[in-house]
Amino acid sequence: MSFDLSVFLDTLFSRLFFLPALTTLSVTIAAMALGVVLGFIGALGALSRFAPVRALVRLYVGFFRGVPVLVQIVFWYDAVAEITSNAINLPAVVAGVIALGMNEGGYMTEIIRAGLISVDPGQRDAARALGMTRTLTMRRILMPQALRIIIPPTGNQFISMLKTTSLLFTIAVPEIFARGTDIYSQNFKYFEVLCVVALWYLLLTYALTVVQQGIERRFDVGAVRRDTIFSRLFGARPPLGSR
Repeated sequence: MSFDLSVFLDTLFSRLFFLPALTTLSVTIAAMALGVVLGFIGALGALSRFAPVRALVRLYVGFFRGVPVLVQIVFWYDAVAEITSNAINLPAVVAGVIALGMNEGGYMTEIIRAGLISVDPGQRDAARALGMTRTLTMRRILMPQALRIIIPPTGNQFISMLKTTSLLFTIAVPEIFARGTDIYSQNFKYFEVLCVVALWYLLLTYALTVVQQGIERRFDVGAVRRDTIFSRLFGARPPLGSR
């Protein structure tokens, strides 16, 4: 079967994917926001002095990173309604955001924890010696430095989340892939329609990559990477003129 260029172009330049693309972005942003909040709480718990709290965080991370995302999506949409006798019957979009956000929280816990422990412990001691509270130390000392470590993998997770939203077609969320399945189930032009779907994901991914690069420049992430490489090679920081 030959490639039908007219179908491809008609589908590509139609308005059929505008609202699905907006839905995909909205779900991505909401799920990532939930994941970051849960990840920050989880990271603080993982660094807690209390063993039960650390154990609870390890259980959370292990569970949500170990169970397939699709299983979690169906659980929140179908199983929660069943076990509560429909007392809790989540809309598809809400169930999808919760499932993706809870899953992302497990990954963000490890990312944020790694960023926090990357800061020199001596700076915590110095802040304590100056009489700064833990909250103030976290806000003014730890987080500004940890963000340089946290931002790159968080951006990668954001882009990964965008693509993972395609799994929500299983619970009838009207995102990009779901709209594509509706179209090719009517015209049976699978290849042409899937090419359009792929282009939409590539476009959104490229846009998020540009945003990520802008944020990294804002926080001077590249300088941290150069410092790290230089210090590993020569055991010292690079001269000011090289930054």
